[in-house]
Amino acid sequence: MSDRPLRIGILGGTLDPVHHGHLFAAEEVRATYELDRVLFIPCGQAPHKDDREIAPAEHRYVMCALATAPNPRFHASRLEIDRPGPSYTVDTLRQLRQVYGSDTELVFIIGADAVLDIDTWHMPDAVLREARCVAVPRPGSELHDLPSVIGEERASRVEMLELPELDISATDIRRRVGEGRPIRYLTPDAVVAYIEREGLYTEADEP
Repeated sequence: MSDRPLRIGILGGTLDPVHHGHLFAAEEVRATYELDRVLFIPCGQAPHKDDREIAPAEHRYVMCALATAPNPRFHASRLEIDRPGPSYTVDTLRQLRQVYGSDTELVFIIGADAVLDIDTWHMPDAVLREARCVAVPRPGSELHDLPSVIGEERASRVEMLELPELDISATDIRRRVGEGRPIRYLTPDAVVAYIEREGLYTEADEP
């Protein structure tokens, strides 16, 4: 049995809804970095989102739980939705260190689009210190010239993982639901069924 520190991946955001792009990226990072588990952490109060109404936190948490259930290394976490106030990543990382111990290696999985907007983060340099940050591709976001965009020092603390891009977005899923178009194969069947049952992302949906 290995005596190395516990390695935990963190995939956060609104996850509105979680989809196969999130799951694929998480599994690729898990395998590459030999993570013991990956926590899917839907935010409670999203500090960076625009005026769009997001689905209630409980719905987003349940969808994460449904999506991650088949993978024993994946877990849905209520950490941010149960914590009052805006969901800042730095607070989450520090809270996880208290839970799992200071020796735990935290691997923060982040989309390329979010990395490019690092200046909008709350305490970005603290986030980069608290965890090993791994950026994964997102359609339309290029990381090849990262140092010139976010600076040499910050870029040196971000690891880039190449993987096939799945052109799937939560925005597109929500739009398709609103238009009455199918979303099967974009997100797990259990999530598709939940969205239909709860009437999420339709005009009648009132968060």
